[in-house]
Amino acid sequence: MSNGTSFPWKRESSLLEKPRAQVGGLNGAQHLLDVKGLQVGYGGIHAVKCIDLHVAPGELVALIGSNGAGKTTTLKSLAGLLAPAAGQIYYDGKSLHAVPAHRRVSMGIALVPEGRGVFARLSVAENLLMGAYSRCDQAEINNDLARMYDLFPRLVERRNQLAGTLSGGEQQMLAMARALMSRPRLLMLDEPSMGLAPLMVKKIFETIQDVALQGMSILLVEQNARLALQVASRGYVMESGAITLSGKSSELLGSDAVQRAYLGG
Repeated sequence: MSNGTSFPWKRESSLLEKPRAQVGGLNGAQHLLDVKGLQVGYGGIHAVKCIDLHVAPGELVALIGSNGAGKTTTLKSLAGLLAPAAGQIYYDGKSLHAVPAHRRVSMGIALVPEGRGVFARLSVAENLLMGAYSRCDQAEINNDLARMYDLFPRLVERRNQLAGTLSGGEQQMLAMARALMSRPRLLMLDEPSMGLAPLMVKKIFETIQDVALQGMSILLVEQNARLALQVASRGYVMESGAITLSGKSSELLGSDAVQRAYLGG
């Protein structure tokens, strides 16, 4: 069943000319996502070490860090794909302890995974319908399909093509559109610019900004730290499984430590 969100997609101003999603979210509401003391391990390796973070309603938050910092592990844990060793994850004020991944999707949590993860042997249209598997409102599903094709016109041309034959940029568009077909309240993006040409990166980040401006909460994991912080309202810096810095994006962009480690300063 749909969670009732609708998406009147619009194309507006160009990348980075748009306002960031409001710091603190909309109308001072409680955090949509609240992570407290999260620990995740693989065998004897502590990949995520007691981190705290939050995302407010309508807020775009960046999580930056080098390879192996624990960013992807964090997102997988939030999505229910990895079980935490300790800590709590609250979504809309409710604990996600013991809530399986498929139920988190129905609750409004969607992950666009690193590497896109499209269904290679299914068509573009079939991939999009898979994003709506938890819904039963067929008329609204059809409306959302039309919105996705409006948001990503390239997918209209490719709708009957097998997803595995698409370019990397087209697969990224498809992965984002598939996630949006679930009508999420919280969209988590894992390295959306990875392996893409500059023009395609610009298109993808324009779309991320458009979605954020419609009021969706977004947690963005991205190695391109400068670009991530330019579009986000707040950010967290993750190193060796721990959050080492956090604050407004403008503050992090001006930080000497962030400049040296991630911005080539």
